[in-house]
Amino acid sequence: MPDYNDFLNRIYEVLKPFAKHGLILNEDSELVTELGLTSLQVMELIEQIEDHFDISVPLNILPDIRTIQDLAKQLEKLSN
Repeated sequence: MPDYNDFLNRIYEVLKPFAKHGLILNEDSELVTELGLTSLQVMELIEQIEDHFDISVPLNILPDIRTIQDLAKQLEKLSN
């Protein structure tokens, strides 16, 4: 069963192409304001994570996800 760090590492991997201008990704990186992800890109990120870990992320938790850490924590909750 994946843990917080497994989710975190996968998120970093998927987001690497979005880390422009020498931006260093960390747990406090904000998906929309810092990385400039559109809502469609956020959905694609979620989809890639769902496929990789074979889990389903309910859409109603998306408003609670602002940072990479928020996403990893929510994924950890869903996997338990």
